[in-house]
Amino acid sequence: MDYDAVLLARLQFAFTIAFHIIFPSFTIGLASFLAVLEGLWLGTRREVFRNLYLYWVKIFALSFGMGVVSGVVMSYELGANWAEFSKAASPVIGPLLAFEVLTAFFLEASFLGVMLFGWKKVGPRLHFTATVLVAVGTLISAFWIISANSWMQHPTGFVILPDGSLRATDWMAVIFSPTFPARLAHMSLAAYLTTALVVGAASAWILLKDRAQPESRMALRMAIGMFAIVAPLQLFAGHESGALVLEHQPLKTAAIEAYWKSGPDQPQSLVGLPDRDAAKTHLEIAIPGVGNLVQGVPKDQVIQGLDAFPREDWPVVGLVYWSFRIMVGLGLAMIGLGVWGVWLIARRRLEESSWFLRAAVAMGPAGFVAVIAGWIVAEVGRQPWTIYGVLRTADSASPVGVGQVSASLLAFMIIYAIVFSAGAVYILRLIAMGPAPGPETAPDGEGRAPGTPLAAVPPEPEA
Repeated sequence: MDYDAVLLARLQFAFTIAFHIIFPSFTIGLASFLAVLEGLWLGTRREVFRNLYLYWVKIFALSFGMGVVSGVVMSYELGANWAEFSKAASPVIGPLLAFEVLTAFFLEASFLGVMLFGWKKVGPRLHFTATVLVAVGTLISAFWIISANSWMQHPTGFVILPDGSLRATDWMAVIFSPTFPARLAHMSLAAYLTTALVVGAASAWILLKDRAQPESRMALRMAIGMFAIVAPLQLFAGHESGALVLEHQPLKTAAIEAYWKSGPDQPQSLVGLPDRDAAKTHLEIAIPGVGNLVQGVPKDQVIQGLDAFPREDWPVVGLVYWSFRIMVGLGLAMIGLGVWGVWLIARRRLEESSWFLRAAVAMGPAGFVAVIAGWIVAEVGRQPWTIYGVLRTADSASPVGVGQVSASLLAFMIIYAIVFSAGAVYILRLIAMGPAPGPETAPDGEGRAPGTPLAAVPPEPEA
């Protein structure tokens, strides 16, 4: 397989995973949001929570289905384009992905039907339990996927056999590789932030047209509370993850910060145009002497720069450098939006502030962009390795030609453009419609529970 085919295979996987990661990063948080909504409704019997649940559960179902479909494609790519990687690493990676199916996907699939279609067919406790178990299943799925990826970032607990294949010798070391806990926290918080921003944007959009809409008023406050708390936590989780990258993947850190030369007292580059060929950053704006402080190491500690590694091992520095800054910049914007929203709530002026509502709408896609940027940092920064320090990307590809990879890449681009564009447009249309007003509460003041008839449904006609 020549280099061009390897590059096309990488582009194909990057294209499909960029589409796929959008949906899990949304449904992980949305499943938990639905569990909270149903729990609040069962505890308070306030119809606003019930109406929000019925509104967002439709969007969850569509997003979940599109996430499953887009994820299946990647298993095809692993066999078609990355056969050498699969041959070598499947004894280690395969069980982790199988555990994800057995413990997470089966759990989600078992209770998703009850969650979506059992509202009037099962009791309230069983329905709430189904919603909670689906939410737990999404988090378990994230656990195994991040575990597999973290092992590829820093492989531990394995041996290389004479035929070049890998075998696990310590499954606990494989599952809980050193970077795994921080990366799992980072990804989980990113999913909750992504959901909160979408919920906030949808609610703000409705409130710009109807400031008195009760469901959107409640959802916007819940969203602000979420990203006001989670965004600062994400900053700390990201810093901890970055410290582990410096420890275990110093080359990636050098690319992220454009450290061209090794040394102590590194500068902190804010923005610039990294030039890989010239090994310098053009038009750079940097703060001298604070790089070590940002990295959390003593000022006199030498931080390895790109010059400490063979040039053929360097990743695409400019892409990693700017993806990291996009991720961090959006994270700071999320913190700012959360502080602004809390301030407006405290002053009882939230719905009156058109500027804030417009800003919330504009920030709706920010979580998805930040997640994709973060994955670019993690995956492109790891190149030229599929398994860091063990298996190179060029040695992981299948012996197929440029024409075959080009044909499948073109086919995927066309299919994704049609199917996922249609799905995304439909989801956006559902979001734009807003929550439908639900039935009035029962005469005794209590709202209808799952398993009882809808008040708005007319009685059956007499024979």
